[in-house]
Amino acid sequence: MQKIHPMLWFDGQAHEAAELYTSIFPNSKIGRITRYGPAGPLAEGTVMTVDFELDGQPFVALNGGPDFTFNESISFVVPCESQDEVDRYWESLVDGGEPAPCGWLKDRFGVSWQIVPTALETMLTDADKARAQRVNEAMLQVFGKFDIAELEAAFRGDTVGAAR
Repeated sequence: MQKIHPMLWFDGQAHEAAELYTSIFPNSKIGRITRYGPAGPLAEGTVMTVDFELDGQPFVALNGGPDFTFNESISFVVPCESQDEVDRYWESLVDGGEPAPCGWLKDRFGVSWQIVPTALETMLTDADKARAQRVNEAMLQVFGKFDIAELEAAFRGDTVGAAR
């Protein structure tokens, strides 16, 4: 069992969020669901926590009420090997949410995600500083989903990359 795992605080949407996330990521499942008893703080029978796994990574979703909300200071990075993978995760998670710069998005629950091609890190750390800088400049122009072909073109020097 993993010693450290994220707990996400929701205002009534813990089970809905766990169902969405487990439907998107492979090797994912919902585990134990606990409910509030008569001591509250939410109504008796209300879902309190949902244990779930995303591709084997354990998470807990808590219905804690409206006291706390998500912000961009914490995000989940989803490394993607292909444009199809970028597209699939992006479209599934941004639905009902909002795009943000550099491959980031907020899902409909306010959770921040980074949908990032694995090739991006390789290009950004290339020994040829000019190529790495072109990719960095192209990356910083992106609003929304990454287009791997545009990043590769910037890497080769074909274009500077286009903002989305």
